[in-house]
Amino acid sequence: MNPAELFAKETDTVNLSPGEILFNEGDIGDKMYVLLEGTVDVTIGGNVVETAEKGALLGEIALIEQAPRSATVTAKTTCRLAQVDQRRFHFLVQQTPFFATHVMHVLAGRLRSMDKWVVKAS
Repeated sequence: MNPAELFAKETDTVNLSPGEILFNEGDIGDKMYVLLEGTVDVTIGGNVVETAEKGALLGEIALIEQAPRSATVTAKTTCRLAQVDQRRFHFLVQQTPFFATHVMHVLAGRLRSMDKWVVKAS
């Protein structure tokens, strides 16, 4: 199951035009997002580290750890995103085991990608 399917009927969405920024590296975050439509670039220090598409989780670290955003997310195409605040996040983790495991899978994948990127850059 794609996380976008959990939010398929979402009406309170964030809509971005190409070039619009969802959030900037260093911002304080209180929401994560599920990309329902479109494509975004995730950049760290001006370098694109991921191009995310439908179903991608964005900004999840802000709900796990109260720390500034670690990346900037910019729309490449017209995008529609579901917002997930702390309360909703905890509900989803408790009620939907798939969602919790998927968040962990995403975090692990990004950590592996960053490890490869750091090794390549050094």
